[in-house]
Amino acid sequence: MALFVDVVTITVKAGDGGNGCVSFHREKFVQAGGPDGGDGGRGGDVIFEATERMHTLMDFRYKRKFTAENGGDGMANRRSGKSGEPVVIQVPPGTVVREKATGKLLLDLFEPNARKVLVKGGKGGFGNQHFATPTRQAPQFARPGEKREIIELTLELKSIADVGLVGFPNVGKSTILSVVTAARPKIANYHFTTLQPNLGIVKQGDDSFVLADIPGLVEGAAEGVGLGHAFLRHVERTRMLLHVVDIAGSEGRDPLEDFDAIMKELEAYGDLKNRPMIAVANKMDLPGAEENLERLKEKLKGTGIPVFAVSAATRKNFDQLMYATSEMLATCPPSEPFLEEALYDPTELEQGAPFTVEVDQGVYFVSGREMDRLIESVNFDNEESLNYFHRSLRRMGVIDALREAGAKEGDSVVIGEMEFDFVE
Repeated sequence: MALFVDVVTITVKAGDGGNGCVSFHREKFVQAGGPDGGDGGRGGDVIFEATERMHTLMDFRYKRKFTAENGGDGMANRRSGKSGEPVVIQVPPGTVVREKATGKLLLDLFEPNARKVLVKGGKGGFGNQHFATPTRQAPQFARPGEKREIIELTLELKSIADVGLVGFPNVGKSTILSVVTAARPKIANYHFTTLQPNLGIVKQGDDSFVLADIPGLVEGAAEGVGLGHAFLRHVERTRMLLHVVDIAGSEGRDPLEDFDAIMKELEAYGDLKNRPMIAVANKMDLPGAEENLERLKEKLKGTGIPVFAVSAATRKNFDQLMYATSEMLATCPPSEPFLEEALYDPTELEQGAPFTVEVDQGVYFVSGREMDRLIESVNFDNEESLNYFHRSLRRMGVIDALREAGAKEGDSVVIGEMEFDFVE
């Protein structure tokens, strides 16, 4: 049996934008051709796609780094660089993408064939043709392309099923799945036979629904005891639950205490306790089952949770249970995708604060992505390029920010790897 993988960590990187080109028109009999440096191409995007060809995250055990193509650099004669190819990452439907550092939920690939862009590639830099003015007719500088950073992500697969079978290990969930569907899960008389969710389709007349056998829970599962988190994440998308108990107490446990323990775990993990539910009293063919069934019915009286007595071993009373499940499911709201949060896009720096000013032992350090891009675009051996640099600092508010931070004439200012004297 192939190993089931439902959580992996990968890294992705969108393509960097290509650099603008510094070039001047060269042609016979044309003595002073103007600037004709082309723009850099846009970097490739990072795209996620849900495909029904995949059922686990197994493939990511062998490939964990995904990088889109960088944009090509601009060229002479106003030729733009080639745009980079995107990287398309295929995942099973139901996969959730999180930023590992913050836990922020970025994408929910809830529907099959869904295709979503996680990170856009960097914009290409302007060539020197864009910086020509009546007073600066031969600009010796161009703008570099936007850079993109490596992002570490966590992929989680949350099973997409209408109904989930939950309960302690060895209460008969896998056997019930095999009785009511064509699924053939591994079944044996010991705990944790099921180490992955098994799905099957139940047909009721013209209706059908997907039933998931969620691996057995234990007390403390919501805090990660045993394989708690690995199991409970597969309950999150289900519209209703079939709560299975060993009504005969065949392993020496009290079925009512089992019921309470599982409800406590469901409540602790995202308040799953409030999902529409049917209590399934299994193993009615064993001694002691009738007495415990009456106790369970008395306990659940007035809760709105119906109780169905079945025997998976003898295949009794499952028609009534499945019809009741189908009727309850028809009243349940459809599953909704999780709320996605926007990834902090580096391009937002252009609308927000593009730099920061810090003071250390009398030296003023100006840092930020926009500062790095500005430094990279300046030819410090060219007077026109230096003038552009100084005007950009004033336009971006760096001079005012330094003055507010206490900088005086002649103080040292460090931007990137360059050090300057502060000049009002």
